[in-house]
Amino acid sequence: MVQTAAETVGKVTLTDRAARRIEEIVAGEATNTMLRVSVEGGGCSGFQYKFDLVDQTSGDDFVIENSAAKVLIDPVSLEYLAGSEIDFVDDLIGASFKIQNPNATASCGCGTSFSL
Repeated sequence: MVQTAAETVGKVTLTDRAARRIEEIVAGEATNTMLRVSVEGGGCSGFQYKFDLVDQTSGDDFVIENSAAKVLIDPVSLEYLAGSEIDFVDDLIGASFKIQNPNATASCGCGTSFSL
């Protein structure tokens, strides 16, 4: 399922700032490189976000497109990410992708893990 920037997949949105950063990252990679965002067990709060560069989609992936940036999310991770916003921040403590997840009841200080 492919959505454009104006639409959402499972109500997951990708900010323009995150899309620009993804475009910058994949510019130096092989053609058709995309960012995969997934949720897996672990981290200090129970679940953690994982970011990988991939060059292929799985048949059941949801694809969010904003400009030339593509983000893939598997169906299981999409359940945990429903309603989230994927952003990119560059502040005093560093630059990173940040996920604002309304489903998270708690998160660690660095924002890479969460609990439900």
